[in-house]
Amino acid sequence: MAVPAPNHPCWQRLASGGLSKLKTQHLGTQLLTKRIERSADPLPVKAAEIQAFFTKWEKVLPAEVAQLTSL
Repeated sequence: MAVPAPNHPCWQRLASGGLSKLKTQHLGTQLLTKRIERSADPLPVKAAEIQAFFTKWEKVLPAEVAQLTSL
């Protein structure tokens, strides 16, 4: 499965708390989750950061990418 487009609604859901429901053992993803949870950035900025992360690491995180649209 490919990473959803930047305008897909899943990024807003993930940025507003859905990322904490992601099941992962990948340390980088866990660190991203904590940073996003603590960030005071506006939702669109968080969503863009999450989308950029998964675009970059798509090949390394196939199980996590498969979960994105269902969270």
